Amino acid sequence: MHSTAYTRHLLFTPPPALSARRRASSTVRMALREDGPTVAVVGVTGAVGQEFLQVLSQRDFPYSSLKLLASRRSAGKQIPFQGKMYTVEELVPESFDGVDIALFSAGGGISKELGPVAVEKGAIVVDNSSAFRMDPNVPLVIPEVNPEAMSHIRLKGRNGKGAIIANPNCSTIICLMGVTPLHRHAKVVRMVVSTYQAASGAGAAAMEELALQTSEVLDGKKPTCKIFKQQYAFNVFSHNSSLLPNGYNEEEMKLVKETRKIWNNDEVKVTATCMRVATMRAHGESVNLQFENPLDEDTARQILQKAPGVVIIDDREMNNFPTPLGVSNKDEVAVGRIRQDISRDDNRGLDLWVCGDQIRKGAALNAVQIAEMLL
Repeated sequence: MHSTAYTRHLLFTPPPALSARRRASSTVRMALREDGPTVAVVGVTGAVGQEFLQVLSQRDFPYSSLKLLASRRSAGKQIPFQGKMYTVEELVPESFDGVDIALFSAGGGISKELGPVAVEKGAIVVDNSSAFRMDPNVPLVIPEVNPEAMSHIRLKGRNGKGAIIANPNCSTIICLMGVTPLHRHAKVVRMVVSTYQAASGAGAAAMEELALQTSEVLDGKKPTCKIFKQQYAFNVFSHNSSLLPNGYNEEEMKLVKETRKIWNNDEVKVTATCMRVATMRAHGESVNLQFENPLDEDTARQILQKAPGVVIIDDREMNNFPTPLGVSNKDEVAVGRIRQDISRDDNRGLDLWVCGDQIRKGAALNAVQIAEMLL
């Protein structure tokens, strides 16, 4: 019988000057400094854009100036950040003049249109959309997994030039945080993933609609269905991304293709089924792994206990395992239900349950960690 406490492990460690939360008790932060980069947040009024600001503040990310950018209809809004009010500016090509780091989360269309403009002006773009993920010239990075993929990129103030770094899809990040440490030890040859994805993956409007529908259904009213074509509250349905000719949807194929790129392994076999469930902001993923080399569950626990950005919640005695609610607003990805695959008799199969906050590690935190590696 195994009982593993919820043990915290260090995230990807930022440079010493950025020691996270070193002044958490202070109301005045020192992240605003003359020698910091100029930072732009694109899509600042969205769910991920707002989370960008929270993560930047909590991690004391250094900046000399900050631009908050959004669509014309959001321009003029006032947003507080670290004791100062900022005015949201309309996103235009000139917005990137003098910008060192641009955090993008405004959709693929905006990224394709203005990402290259920002690069031309010398900025490093960390893009949260799918626009550039599969571009062979754009690194697709999870800092705890493949930081070497962006080792050639430097800020312009450090003899670098403009470039794009892609943030992987949220479900890919959460999955590979839990699986990659095991892959390094025993080499995954096949991975089967079933995802249970939260409303936040479809944006702030979807989160609001889920809350509204829940209230409406409980009141006996017909649910408002604007974001999705069917009732979301108290329901589970196939992920709302487009279906492809092979029967997979786009979300499922992102997991397949992005895993191969991040691991730099086109031979690994990956299949996925992605579902939308009525949770607010954290995904759960059931993962079945087949390895080239034997790996028992006890060794897997030991490996994951040392993995940065991962916590183990695997208490069989108390039936306590990761939940989307339990990891909401948390930085770490939680892994549990670690067990030998009994359909195999060669110690080359494991089953896992992985949960992570979609807005945080699945998007904003990962992007800010990428930006920290540029400093």
